[in-house]
Amino acid sequence: MKLSVLGATGQTGQFLVKQALDQGHIVTALVRNTAKLPLQHQNLKVVEADIFSADQLSEHFQGQDAILSCLGFPYKIFSSISGYTDSMKAITAAARRCAVKRIITMTSWYTAPESGQSASIFVRFLLLPLIRSVLTNMHQMETYLKEECSDLSWTVVRPPGLQNTPATDKEFLTHEGYFVPDPSGYPVTNVVARGDVARFMLSLLDRNEWVQKAVSMCTV
Repeated sequence: MKLSVLGATGQTGQFLVKQALDQGHIVTALVRNTAKLPLQHQNLKVVEADIFSADQLSEHFQGQDAILSCLGFPYKIFSSISGYTDSMKAITAAARRCAVKRIITMTSWYTAPESGQSASIFVRFLLLPLIRSVLTNMHQMETYLKEECSDLSWTVVRPPGLQNTPATDKEFLTHEGYFVPDPSGYPVTNVVARGDVARFMLSLLDRNEWVQKAVSMCTV
């Protein structure tokens, strides 16, 4: 497939690009600074683009089969952020212009308010309040896709805490909710390898079960 990848210079994005190339896909990596993605491959094109500009994105979405986004934006303690919604609005506008239907994007567990009530004390009272500005904007982006993008085949992938480690051969666990519960209803884990998130995102290219849905995932 021909894939456009946003957030390709990030830690998860780099795993995604490499795995996509290893699987034989043709990848266009849209980045803000090409120097941050030194990887070279005959099936890889690295281009500079403003992720908030539908005009610039549409130049590179032509002829693509799918768009995958690992974009991330730093949290702010005392103010809100809007990078997730602003970039997704540009992505979807450009996708429509170029007749690209498939969009796979990454957010996180616990994006909805109060969805972390079953999490550990550390996660519930320390981590989630710290990154709440990020989670809030992720949730706004998820809502935008659900309410405004019924014409597109989007999927939101929600992983737990990210470890900067390669993909494993572990089995995926999935749940249509804000975390993956164990039999008692508590989160089954707190972490997942970034490489496994990339592996899961690529696996969705050949599956329709999570189209126009958000799916929480992890590995066991």
